[in-house]
Amino acid sequence: MLPPILIDDPGDGRVDDYRHLTDAELSRSQGHPDGLFIAEGLLVIRQLLRSAYPVRSLLLAPGKLDRLAADLETLPSTVAVYVAAPAVLCAVAGFNVHRGALASAARLPTPPATSVLTGARIVVVLEGINDHENLGAMFRNVAAFGGDAILLCPRSADPLYRRSVRVSLGNVLHVPFARLEPWPGALMALKAAGFRVLAMTPDPSAVPIDRIDGLAPLAAAGAAAPPRSDGSGSTVDRPRTALLLGAEGPGLSEEALAAADLCVRIPMARGVDSLNVSTAAAIALHRLTALGDG
Repeated sequence: MLPPILIDDPGDGRVDDYRHLTDAELSRSQGHPDGLFIAEGLLVIRQLLRSAYPVRSLLLAPGKLDRLAADLETLPSTVAVYVAAPAVLCAVAGFNVHRGALASAARLPTPPATSVLTGARIVVVLEGINDHENLGAMFRNVAAFGGDAILLCPRSADPLYRRSVRVSLGNVLHVPFARLEPWPGALMALKAAGFRVLAMTPDPSAVPIDRIDGLAPLAAAGAAAPPRSDGSGSTVDRPRTALLLGAEGPGLSEEALAAADLCVRIPMARGVDSLNVSTAAAIALHRLTALGDG
């Protein structure tokens, strides 16, 4: 690790990666012209340091440098660590960086969907999710409940937007993700790969998700999931599962619903229409992974 570099001028060009983040992030998320993203907060930065994403630099308040000292011991000597007083840090970023810690990292090429599906058993597929906090929470939930990957339609938001990365607690840096295109036609490719596609909907005619274990396995054109124990010492085949969710409000498109093998719902108290989409995903994933554990 290089010795920390003091930044006392908000106009210093060495910290341009962090400049006016609230204005620049939207343009960064559309096409990634500068090929970078920002991690915010100590917990997220620690996750970044453990990930495959190349760190470009760090910009820290003095007290945060002390707390990250052990984590930075193996940082490559090419990575600069900048230290700035809180007022300077906020002037650079354009907002109150109350966490006092930012890091810049290079993006990696988004892999094709086929590569993140290799060996996957449970994946989440998202249509039109544009709320960055919901998207970040989705990655946190997938990591928490043992999902294998997230596939996004072309209209879904950028998972590496700063707020998404922060809300995910850095889990977006470890959960594989890819774009599923063309949409929704590529859902058929999921089915061909052996996935049953479960579309989540509040429609009362949908099957309650706590009943799907009793359903006969759906036909799969491709490979089945690895067998699991049925509790008696023998094993049973269980299809790979893709959990399909849409944005709050509009929900899933008619085309996406039509491509699903089954529509499922979470039973709720009378008078309650639906749940936050990331909350619904957490409940469904818990149910699916509990079934997988046998």
